Amino acid sequence: MRRIPNFALLKTFEAAARLENFTLAALELHVTQSAVSHQVRKLEEYFGRALFIRQNRRVQLTAEGKRLLESLSRVFDAMETACAEVALAPQAQVLALHCSPSLASKWLSPRLPEFMQAHPDIIIRLTSGAEPIDLTRTRELDLLISYGAVRERAGIISMPLGTERIAPMCSPALIHLDVAMADLLNRLTLIDSQLSPVTWADWFSSNGLELPNSPRPSYDRASLAISAAVDGLGVILESTRLARLELENGKLLELGQDTFPPCCREIHFVSYRANENQVPKIKKFRHWLLMKSAD
Repeated sequence: MRRIPNFALLKTFEAAARLENFTLAALELHVTQSAVSHQVRKLEEYFGRALFIRQNRRVQLTAEGKRLLESLSRVFDAMETACAEVALAPQAQVLALHCSPSLASKWLSPRLPEFMQAHPDIIIRLTSGAEPIDLTRTRELDLLISYGAVRERAGIISMPLGTERIAPMCSPALIHLDVAMADLLNRLTLIDSQLSPVTWADWFSSNGLELPNSPRPSYDRASLAISAAVDGLGVILESTRLARLELENGKLLELGQDTFPPCCREIHFVSYRANENQVPKIKKFRHWLLMKSAD
């Protein structure tokens, strides 16, 4: 038995807290206002603390009430999504996909409508996060797109999404055409992207240059580092795949493309369970993903 109060009490609280009004909650739940007030009181007795501050006809959440509403809202959203998936047409399928945050926001999400249009019977459920995921244990996920090195696991197939060019990029406002690229990089602020497999020390060493001994701002997400570069903070060393939109619209320029040798790495990988290799929804998405990564 789970140690939680009666679900009806939580449902009533969520409606009253979201609407900040017992009367409106009663209308939504098709009960009387006194029933809402009674159930909220029972929940407060369960927790041993007030969840609302009652002021004449108005109600206001206490600090504890606000915390409970935030958590319940996420739970209720997940429950609503789960119920909607069960109610899908018989031929519909849900593909649960977990992706590294920067690739999800900067590259994958803008392209997903194309896949969904081509495969209307596959519903994408996308989550993101930088924490390592073990598909042998996380059975609710179908596919994983990770950033950086991949740990080999029995029963898991992983393949790179092609090679990506890692290059220095900055806002056009920082470019001085009368300054040599090597000198320009010594003058500008270098921005660290903490998870990047290629560091500034690697890049300067491979190009036979001395790394400037100056403070460097640091970001734990490639997307944040890219935004900082667009804002003119300095130069980033990141994947041009992740910065494709900013490069195409001219908000970022690649430095020394004709001066420095290209630095290419396999940095994004798609993983799935070997025994699900031929599951149609996984096979379709995998083929589409590999095709798009080759663009």
